[in-house]
Amino acid sequence: MATAKKSSGKSTGGKSPAWQRKEGKSPSGGLNAKGRASYNAANPGKPGLKAPQPEGGSRRDSFCARMGGMKKKLTSAKTAKDPNSRINKALRAWKC
Repeated sequence: MATAKKSSGKSTGGKSPAWQRKEGKSPSGGLNAKGRASYNAANPGKPGLKAPQPEGGSRRDSFCARMGGMKKKLTSAKTAKDPNSRINKALRAWKC
């Protein structure tokens, strides 16, 4: 009887998944296609991550409301005003 090997969430070579490293993150904030693909591969039971929806729609409205609240409660004043912070880059990418 063969036992199933549990995945530790790490890709081959002992590296962390691309979505946790710089190569999986978009310079404009959020994850790029490679980062989304590695996250979806590491989390097969969850619904997959999708690309930003800057043209509008219910996903955009939900994201903007959720991230706006995170920005108010979970960031320092310095981070909230920094145009290069990841949260501000993500909000710009989604046109919030």
